[in-house]
Amino acid sequence: MKRDEQTYAIIGAAMEVHKTLGHGFLEAVYQEALAVEFTERAIPFRREVELPVRYKGIRLNTAYRADFVCYEEIIVELKALDNLTGRERAQVLNYLKAGGLSRALLFNFGGSSLQHERLVHDYPDPLRQSASSAEKTS
Repeated sequence: MKRDEQTYAIIGAAMEVHKTLGHGFLEAVYQEALAVEFTERAIPFRREVELPVRYKGIRLNTAYRADFVCYEEIIVELKALDNLTGRERAQVLNYLKAGGLSRALLFNFGGSSLQHERLVHDYPDPLRQSASSAEKTS
């Protein structure tokens, strides 16, 4: 099985941040430290990326904001909680849908060990497809 080099690099950067800082800081501290680590490792990233939400092809005023988008295709979301729940996973899956992306990493810096999960959204989104079809026929 081929390893995903991009997510592997991002996980390595997050592990370094957790190893250096430990747990107990606010999420914003980990976010800033991870931006430093991404820069040092030459991992391309954008921070606090707005992900617009569409309904039936119409862009809503409400948008999501992902902590990072790395390599222009991987959402990276950070938490500093006791444990991750289905709520955080659902949040990241919605980010993937809104952003039209297929891969995400969810990190939890709140425990004595770094917790990370890789989430994939690769099933067709009928709302996005109908919007694409409508744009093509217009």
